[in-house]
Amino acid sequence: MKNYFLALILLATSVCVHANSTQGGQFKNLGPLQVHYIAFPSTFTQPTIAKAYGLERSNYKGIINISVLANKRGNPALKANLTGEARNLLGSKQTLEFKEVIDGDAIYYLAQVDYRNEEVYRFKININQGNTYQVLNFQQKFYVD
Repeated sequence: MKNYFLALILLATSVCVHANSTQGGQFKNLGPLQVHYIAFPSTFTQPTIAKAYGLERSNYKGIINISVLANKRGNPALKANLTGEARNLLGSKQTLEFKEVIDGDAIYYLAQVDYRNEEVYRFKININQGNTYQVLNFQQKFYVD
């Protein structure tokens, strides 16, 4: 299953990069953590993959994928507690509920957000890993397929 999900992320990253150069798979170094993140339409996932991970496919739902890695040689994946919110430009807030997916050495945190065409969301993700607390902020514009 890991290979399928990795292929999905690579496909989503590729599609998003071509759609808008500010989108796609990105990462930020936050203290001792390297946090990789991507947000993309849930319709980019195959139905079998969405079902396997308990994700809803819809023209109006996005997927947020976060991976927390140690910011050191080899970048091993780390378990963390994630909470977060998404706010559109009018200030409407959605609380994000993350699911942890462990697949071999990879650990993903997945959440979904509802959106409308060309809606921009600002994400604030709180990451607690051991004694480390960091905040990831990013923005994403979504389009309806």
